Amino acid sequence: MKRIQYHQYGGPEVLRLEEFEPARPGPGEVLVRVRAAAANPMDWGVRNGAMKVVTGRKFPRGLGYDFAGVVEAVGEGATRLAVGDEVLGGASIKASGAFAEMVLAEEKGVVTKPANLSFEEAAAIPTVGLTALQAVLKTGKLQPGQAVFINGCLGGVGRSAAQIALAHGASVGGSCRNPATHDARHLGLDPIVEFGFDPTALNGRFDLVVDTADTLPVDAAKKMLKPGGRIVGIHPTPASMARSALPGPYHVLIARPVTADIEEVARAAGRDALRVPVARTVPLTGAIEALTELEREGTPKGGKLVITTG
Repeated sequence: MKRIQYHQYGGPEVLRLEEFEPARPGPGEVLVRVRAAAANPMDWGVRNGAMKVVTGRKFPRGLGYDFAGVVEAVGEGATRLAVGDEVLGGASIKASGAFAEMVLAEEKGVVTKPANLSFEEAAAIPTVGLTALQAVLKTGKLQPGQAVFINGCLGGVGRSAAQIALAHGASVGGSCRNPATHDARHLGLDPIVEFGFDPTALNGRFDLVVDTADTLPVDAAKKMLKPGGRIVGIHPTPASMARSALPGPYHVLIARPVTADIEEVARAAGRDALRVPVARTVPLTGAIEALTELEREGTPKGGKLVITTG
């Protein structure tokens, strides 16, 4: 089997496409033959060593988390999935390794793929969909009829959060870059403002503010809230964690692989209530170049980079 892996923490230059021997699934694990895998910013954050306290110093390490494919084998105690099932999900932070022909994952992080989704479409949704759902419904405690503002409404998490909020009967506004405002309008958002907006025009309008871009000052977000409103951030830095521990409307989300939540995300995608655009697909053999370009240049824009295994 082949996978993209690295033998030390560092920049994209440490990546190699190499042969590896996939492990057999242990208790509660499944081995999946990958058909497609999607890139997320956390991929290079982990590869750079930002989470080495969790990921450790054992090498080589695989790269990538989000995938869709077909179950190849199941470990003892894995009872929801069976060999031959078409699935989507994510590898654990410590294990990773989705940019490969085979990936080992905990069964709790893998669910059945809706039949009407391609493997490429399915691979694009696990991390962003799970994060959005937990930010909006679990941490944000959104109720039907409430108003939501999403800072960064056209990023992967932001777009997913907008669709999830709309599907739950909320009205949704958001911020994005000027050239893309028509995309936000097409999603059904109103009002739509550009990054760097003046929050005073939106004072007291929202029950929930979700900052997916980590660019909205908390004081500005507070002005936008109705009484009793909540602010949710999705970047758990030491500063945001400390702020979240204080009394007040601010809460930071640390997304967790809850099976029921991933299943809800998959169902939403299956009924077309959640779609994440795929901007570019590349084969595994061309993935390192594409990943390097994405990290350094931010391209492709407007959707996910998806890696296929043929």
